[in-house]
Amino acid sequence: MLIGLVSDTHVPEARRTIFDEVYAALRGVDLILHGGDMHDVVVLDWLEDRCGAPVLGACGNGDDGSSGRNIAPDDPRLSYNHLLHIDGLRIGTTHDFPDRPFMGSANLRERMDRHFGGPCHVVVGGDTHVPLVKTWEGTLIVNSGSPLYPRNLLTQLGTVGFLEVQGGRVDAWIEQLH
Repeated sequence: MLIGLVSDTHVPEARRTIFDEVYAALRGVDLILHGGDMHDVVVLDWLEDRCGAPVLGACGNGDDGSSGRNIAPDDPRLSYNHLLHIDGLRIGTTHDFPDRPFMGSANLRERMDRHFGGPCHVVVGGDTHVPLVKTWEGTLIVNSGSPLYPRNLLTQLGTVGFLEVQGGRVDAWIEQLH
């Protein structure tokens, strides 16, 4: 199974629409996970329509009314956390999931318990706009960055990510859009 990863599209703040390069990169995947901060849930429709795959979105701080933004309407594809069981793997998606311990904050196990009710093999997040593929205490943490607003810089082509799940194994990578 090939899963496309996208996060932090910030439509219409970063750009009124998604770059065509995003759709081209994600076309042909089996599922798309949006790591939050779509800002307008129409982004989920666009991805489904243009890429031909179901989409699940994590509700980010830009989707829940933070900073005076609109609250995302109810949508069955949108949740603060998603837990998927794919080929024997637990794959969790949420918006803000750190990739390292912080002083005085919950450890990895506590974070996974809070978001997903237990440990995951893979956690897909967003929020930072910085692409990342990292293993932390045996859990693969993946952040696809942002395809429209990379590293919180000016609007420009950024990154998307991928998970390939096969035979109970997972491979993850990031692709720079051109």
